[in-house]
Amino acid sequence: MKTAEEYHPIDCDLHDYLEIACMYHYWLHIELTDGTCFDAKALTTCTTVEKEEFLVVEQSENQQKIRLDCLSAITALTPGATFSTVSFQRAYRG
Repeated sequence: MKTAEEYHPIDCDLHDYLEIACMYHYWLHIELTDGTCFDAKALTTCTTVEKEEFLVVEQSENQQKIRLDCLSAITALTPGATFSTVSFQRAYRG
């Protein structure tokens, strides 16, 4: 993950999908900007004192924090989820 680079906040409307996923503990297929893909359960979001935002997920009983600007897409795997696939890619990253 690119935690050494400057954090770029995601669009506010994308936070809604993450909050829903965390509230209902959706299983997600997560795609990162570096091409990594994995499935995990959404738990919560958190913000550091440096204002970097993270999604906290659980995979095989291990928790992992994913910086939000490292997300490329999430797909809800939980049956009956209120969304399917959400893209986090920006048209321009500058």
